[in-house]
Amino acid sequence: MAHCPECEAVIDIDVDEVEEGELLNCPECGVDLEVVSTNPVELDLAEDEDLAEDEEELEEDEEMVYEEDEEEEEEEEDDFEQ
Repeated sequence: MAHCPECEAVIDIDVDEVEEGELLNCPECGVDLEVVSTNPVELDLAEDEDLAEDEEELEEDEEMVYEEDEEEEEEEEDDFEQ
């Protein structure tokens, strides 16, 4: 069990379910938290820098999916034209 540093809510987290550096949200107040230790599980407020990195990774993943979709559409158009 860990506590939210913002609202002190008890957050039930299994050690096997999280890794150090992982980001999650407090179910009570919604603040972004970072796992800073896994034995015992300790949480701290996530820094804006960590959130920005996660958002960049998400955007990169979305771009890759978009590019794959475009390639599939082009292949389908080529097959249709033949």
